[in-house]
Amino acid sequence: MKAVARLLLSCWAAGVACQLHAEPLDGAVSSTAGDETASSWRFGVALGYGERSNPLIQSEPLRVAVDIDIAWFGKRWFFDNGDLGFTLSDTAAGTFNAIARVNSDRVFFGKTNTQIVSVDSQGGQLPEPIPLHVPDRDYAVELGLEWLMDGRWGRLAVAGFHDVSNTHDGFSVDAEFSYPWYGARWTVEPTIMLRYKSAALNDYYWGVRAAEASTALPAYTVGSGLNWQVGARASYYLTSQMRLAVSANYERMNDAAAASPLVRDPTVTAFFAGLAYQF
Repeated sequence: MKAVARLLLSCWAAGVACQLHAEPLDGAVSSTAGDETASSWRFGVALGYGERSNPLIQSEPLRVAVDIDIAWFGKRWFFDNGDLGFTLSDTAAGTFNAIARVNSDRVFFGKTNTQIVSVDSQGGQLPEPIPLHVPDRDYAVELGLEWLMDGRWGRLAVAGFHDVSNTHDGFSVDAEFSYPWYGARWTVEPTIMLRYKSAALNDYYWGVRAAEASTALPAYTVGSGLNWQVGARASYYLTSQMRLAVSANYERMNDAAAASPLVRDPTVTAFFAGLAYQF
């Protein structure tokens, strides 16, 4: 069961990077406005090809051919692509939610392998070849609060999360801004995000413990840091339910994590292109 759960979480995290949630056409919006019989479920599927690079050494990228968008919205409770939430306040000033989520950093560690190396971390020759193994990490369940605001100026989301599963015992703070453009049949939405990661969170995933260290993988302690990322998603609607969807994202890891001997590349890029259908 644990292996199945990890597989599902891996697929979820790869798909989340594609950010393909649907934006309805103007006609679709007006046709459901005020309709109390409208379904509280949202379900969509996109078929195509996507890839998310892996910053870890000895790793493979995360590939996705099917991206699923599934959500349910009740009066206060909701589920949105892996996030379980409860709306505490919904006013003209914004929406205030409590959210439970799974930290997605662990997904990178499911795509690594062990290699036999003959050089150390500084490029020096070792007396004899040794196995270099990327240590494993666990998923963490995090609980937090988010504030969502939107207007003609765009959309802003501010959130803070803390580990409640005793996995990394750290926290993160996010701020994301996006500005959508709408045409008769198309939508384009660029996004920029800043994410502060505490030292405990950063060190758990990207640090190297003394027990894990070797001449090829030195011990390393990671401090706190700020990640930033930019991205965009676009859709062209063939019908009110079917669209061509494209997304791309670029993330730069914080300097403390980027300097870890576990990190091969301090950037994470993701893209997806395909045909999406909203049921």
